[in-house]
Amino acid sequence: MPRYWLMKSEPGTYSIADLERDGSTGWEGVRNYQARNFMRDIMQPGDGVLFYHSSAEPPGVAGLARIARAGYPDPTALDPRSPYFDPKATDQEPRWYQVDIAFEQRFPEIIPIATLREAPGLEAMLVINRSRLSVQPVTPEEWEIVLELANQLPFRAPSGTV
Repeated sequence: MPRYWLMKSEPGTYSIADLERDGSTGWEGVRNYQARNFMRDIMQPGDGVLFYHSSAEPPGVAGLARIARAGYPDPTALDPRSPYFDPKATDQEPRWYQVDIAFEQRFPEIIPIATLREAPGLEAMLVINRSRLSVQPVTPEEWEIVLELANQLPFRAPSGTV
């Protein structure tokens, strides 16, 4: 059974449009142990992803992706030129992990955090409760509610994509 996730990115750094253009990408540079553990231990290919634009106006869900590759060591931790370099990471003890995600759908508009806060059934959703985690679990019920909100946007997605 697939799991569901919300993954945050600042659109100035990497947006849903960038993912649409690229088709897939490695979700590198995560330096939070709880988020790392999700990627290393739990995320699997086929899991759904709510792609969330943070530090945006408005912040919110911009589209959908899927986990394309399960967790593997994040090579940026070993690269001294990378802003994500970690001198304690080694090939034998990688410390940090990433997953690959693949583009699924870009929404015609962002579903703003304000809309998520008002939606019945999303009261316990981590992003609503100001979780700063860049990788968060989403329940199947929360996933379905967000997809229903997406279907209410001005442009309806072709059936079967949401």
